[in-house]
Amino acid sequence: MLKYYNYDIVFQEIPDEVTLAVNITGCPNNCPGCHSAHLRQDIGDPLDERSISALFDRYGADITCFCFMGGDANPYEVMRLALFIKKRYAVKTAWYSGAEVFPENFNTSPFDFVKIGNYVEELGGLKSPTTNQRLYCVAADGSMTDITYKFRQKHF
Repeated sequence: MLKYYNYDIVFQEIPDEVTLAVNITGCPNNCPGCHSAHLRQDIGDPLDERSISALFDRYGADITCFCFMGGDANPYEVMRLALFIKKRYAVKTAWYSGAEVFPENFNTSPFDFVKIGNYVEELGGLKSPTTNQRLYCVAADGSMTDITYKFRQKHF
């Protein structure tokens, strides 16, 4: 089961999208310098179909994308819930993973965007030209295009 700590409507996590970013707890990555170290704890409320539906009831008309911020402790549950969203709501889906690679047999097709890569403080986040992290746009055929460069543009 996934749990979430909080959420916010954001404009910088996914370029050109109004995103409901949901912060998932229980992060196993332990990245040194992490700005959200509290998300390592097993805290928060269950993130399931019911809680997602409640979020859409409240914010669905205001967003164009739903982003799972974390969930690396149970990536297949993130994938399952993204598929639920894709089937039920007319929004894009995204996943911010701190893993270096996708798990075996992981299907990215329920997502329109995926960010992969742990946070390495000396390399910086997605806005840094030296970052190891990558944000990909996922096409219907499963192919992925690196769009990390968009974080270094003056506006998006």
